[in-house]
Amino acid sequence: MLSDADYPGSASGARRAKRRSSGESPGDGQTLRSSGRQTTVRVKRTNNPPPGQSKRKATDTEEEDDQSEKKYRKCEKAGCSATYPVCFASASERCAKNGYTSRWYHLSCGEHFCNECFDHYYRSHKDGYETFAVWKKVWTSNGKSEPSLKAFMADQQLPFWVQCTKPDCGKWRQLTKEIQLTASLAATYRCGMKFSNIKNEGPDQCSQPEDLRVAEVSDSWWHSMLILPPLFKESPASPFLAAYYPDCVGMSPSGPPSSVSLTELRADHCRAVQPQIPGLCPYFQPFYQPNECGKALCVRPDMMELDELYEFPEFSRDPTMYLALRNLILASWHKNCKEVLTSQKCAQHIIVRGLVRVRCVQEMERVLSFMTRKGLINTGLLAVKRPLLPERYRSKNVIVIGAGASGLAAARQLQNFGTQVVVLEARERIGGRVWDDDALGVTVGRGAQIVNGCVNNPIALMCEQMDIRMHKLGERCDLFQEGGQVTDPAIDKRMDFHFNAILDVVSEWRKDKSQNQDTPLGEKVQEVKKNFLQESGMQFSELEEKVLQFHLSNLEFACGSTLDQVSARSWDHNEFFAQFSGDHTLLTKGYSVLLQKLAEGLDIRTDCPVQAIDYSGDHVKVTSSNGSQWMTQKVLVTVPLTLLQKNMIQFNPPLPERKLKAIHSLGAGIIEKIALQFPYRFWDSKIQGADYFGHIPPSPDKRGMFSVFYDMDPQGKQAVLMSVVTGDAVPAVCDMEEKEVVDKCMKVLRELFKEQEVPDPLHFFITHWSKDVWSQMSYSFVKTGGSGEAYDILAEDVQGKVFFAGEATNRHFPQTVTGAYLSGVREASKMAAM
Repeated sequence: MLSDADYPGSASGARRAKRRSSGESPGDGQTLRSSGRQTTVRVKRTNNPPPGQSKRKATDTEEEDDQSEKKYRKCEKAGCSATYPVCFASASERCAKNGYTSRWYHLSCGEHFCNECFDHYYRSHKDGYETFAVWKKVWTSNGKSEPSLKAFMADQQLPFWVQCTKPDCGKWRQLTKEIQLTASLAATYRCGMKFSNIKNEGPDQCSQPEDLRVAEVSDSWWHSMLILPPLFKESPASPFLAAYYPDCVGMSPSGPPSSVSLTELRADHCRAVQPQIPGLCPYFQPFYQPNECGKALCVRPDMMELDELYEFPEFSRDPTMYLALRNLILASWHKNCKEVLTSQKCAQHIIVRGLVRVRCVQEMERVLSFMTRKGLINTGLLAVKRPLLPERYRSKNVIVIGAGASGLAAARQLQNFGTQVVVLEARERIGGRVWDDDALGVTVGRGAQIVNGCVNNPIALMCEQMDIRMHKLGERCDLFQEGGQVTDPAIDKRMDFHFNAILDVVSEWRKDKSQNQDTPLGEKVQEVKKNFLQESGMQFSELEEKVLQFHLSNLEFACGSTLDQVSARSWDHNEFFAQFSGDHTLLTKGYSVLLQKLAEGLDIRTDCPVQAIDYSGDHVKVTSSNGSQWMTQKVLVTVPLTLLQKNMIQFNPPLPERKLKAIHSLGAGIIEKIALQFPYRFWDSKIQGADYFGHIPPSPDKRGMFSVFYDMDPQGKQAVLMSVVTGDAVPAVCDMEEKEVVDKCMKVLRELFKEQEVPDPLHFFITHWSKDVWSQMSYSFVKTGGSGEAYDILAEDVQGKVFFAGEATNRHFPQTVTGAYLSGVREASKMAAM
């Protein structure tokens, strides 16, 4: 007899409870079940029958018992609890139904089919063979797994199970196998629903008992007895994953064919082209495409992440069920991120035959809670009516210190989880280093305003939730010299190449493990440049040197510091991790509108600087400068790095030495901004629609003084320019009066646009982050002798009571609002897990 090999993977099953009324169960005094065949018992005759001929010999009775046992056959699957299997298929006229068959084929501990139905589809001369052959062709064309008859039965013949949606019922009912389950049916089904082919449960349908097999599906052993993993049909993830073999990502290969060429599909397990999904934000790319890598907040749809394996070790052997559920959840969230994604919304899209659907819906609750807690879904600006997480994940109360992006992110997450949160903010306003100014007629960020890489960026998610459009920044940036000349793009391109080549040599140098000594980045850059010029015999022209200085000022802008303080070994430590890709955009409405929305409904106490945190007892005592005190289970500190370095908050006991060392191994970078409003847009004709233009410094000592000018109204209505001050220019500007700074900036602009008249500004503002008592910095960098590990050490909690967030605690995405926001989400998840 040909047979299908058991699938060695996942297990899920329901122990087959004794069912049946009289006539179906082989109990005492009941009629034995019949397969429709009569059994003749031979009785040995003698010439002289003994008295009492009506009584059979004991040996004859034993022979009859042996024959009776042939009417029943147990499932051969080791450990299967179904003592009396029943064939769910009923495909063959000779189907054993609940009688005898030469072999039972096991799909789960409540689902079997008989050998007669196996033959009906498997044998080429049988009526069902053509049906199986057609299915097998489709499966083989689309999928990668074996198109076995068991797979066919699970995919095409098992009946669907559906749960009653009445709140006071929730019982599972089996549909007749002719009924195709749809998402709309799953969302509306009620016990005894009146439509043809669905079993009617009687007048009081919900009071009818649930099939006993359902109760055992949730038992831990059931999953281990499942022969084939569940493969979903019509999953919301399908459009995202058209480039994958469906059965590698938890979907059925028997579904409708994808638009991807199967030849291409088989060539290299696919392409790295993002699918175009109507109505989906183009920045939402939650899944890696095959052969794609290095993209932040992206998952492999065919593989579990490490934190997922840690949380769900039972799926490590065969992750198919988990992947099917996780992919469905992620796709559903990204299709509609404006509403809370619930298990009920997800469950209706689980289209799979058999009792395994019951298990999938049960597991959905766990997977959904995990992904919510991690901030992968149900995050951003959502306002919730009831807690998103079960009670075991909720702290009683948490104090958050600081109402910047990280503090507000953590507070919003924790409150949505169901935790009582109080936010203490030293300033009169929220936002921290996000501070937008509308006085010049357009929104200009005194702090952050640009989003670097929008794909999967939570800032892009929040903009989508608020229907805010970001302005994509173009790549063009003409470099103007003092005197008004536009630098030849070929020179700019050549010097950009040399600049990046210098940084590549620095990268190679730090790979040398024998070089234990760190050095300042500026010193190393000059050393590499000098060696290159000596070895090549080249000499940069005066203009080329100035262009190189412009690129170095951009590097100081990125680091937030002069290069003589930055570590040559670790200046770009975060580049070793996947970064946000895609468009760089300008938030024309500013970050503040997002943070204001994030803060809605939170208990925020402004003008409340914290001066002490005592975590020596069972609870944490937080004391503000005005003497107010709060007792809490956990406290989250999100103050800027500088305040920790200057001991603005007293910790009792003191923070661990390891953390203090990390705090001081990072630098507090400073950049300043100037914004100018003019009576008209005098720059339009020269920059020709570009979003910004560069200023070539006339000498190295002028590097960083207004190196780039941004057009703050790309639509061309308002006349506002914003520029930055970086590197050694920062302390020089800090010592000037504001009018002097404006005069210097105007002198530069009049040099860059010397061929025309440049009007005086109508209004302006200049930032003073270095003098802001509650920040004293812009963003962090790794000082010479430090390493990126310091960010991870800063992120470590102390005794499970004191937690830390902020851009300086995010090793992957430091120096950004995105990094600050994600650090808050991370700490909320950490506190919920504890």
